[in-house]
Amino acid sequence: MICQARLAPDANYSVSGKRYNRQVITNIAKIREAKGLSQGELADMLDMHVTNLNKIERGKSSPSMARFEQIAAKLGVSVSDLFAEIPAMGTRLVTVKGFVQAGHWAETWEWSDDDQYQVPIEDDPALRPFQLHAAETRGPSMNKRYPEKTVLVFTDIIETGAALELGKRYIVERERADGLREATVKTLWRDEAGKIWLLPESDDPRFQEPFPIEGGEDDTVRVIGRVVGSWSRE
Repeated sequence: MICQARLAPDANYSVSGKRYNRQVITNIAKIREAKGLSQGELADMLDMHVTNLNKIERGKSSPSMARFEQIAAKLGVSVSDLFAEIPAMGTRLVTVKGFVQAGHWAETWEWSDDDQYQVPIEDDPALRPFQLHAAETRGPSMNKRYPEKTVLVFTDIIETGAALELGKRYIVERERADGLREATVKTLWRDEAGKIWLLPESDDPRFQEPFPIEGGEDDTVRVIGRVVGSWSRE
């Protein structure tokens, strides 16, 4: 990003040849939500109080250009995208190749080519370097967050090389000794003793017990990908 002019105390911003008033409603909230970030999460990433971020998003604050550059960097977009009338995020097609369902054990959770379908999602610039995958939810194991038949879009944890983050949701595969597999979506959670668990978010008593990330004596647990978005039909 090239800033064409320094900001004087009472000046407007100049970005890519366009001028913006210091107190203006930006696309920050829209871009943040498209990336699945809460206001609190982005505030933590920026090392600022959530109240101050809220004021910036509502156009009630006059942050410096350096602050806008920091926000843009954390969101993986350009500064001009923060002010564009329409954020620079088009549409990207992702193929839904299978389903995730707690308690369903099978040789594979992927569908045949004839049963797979594509869904349109926002083209997040931060995700363009990576292949995106998608699976359809079945059953009530995460129904507090995702209704049945919600499409979950996720990145491959090996491809991105990203560390696991507490509170984020992941596509998880468990494999039994007989070779059958169960694919589910779970939230990464740590208990008071520091032990890491994979936690369902369900109002169904059958699907409320977490399981340890390292697996047990009779199964192997693999974290396949991190959920970066969801899609559902109206």
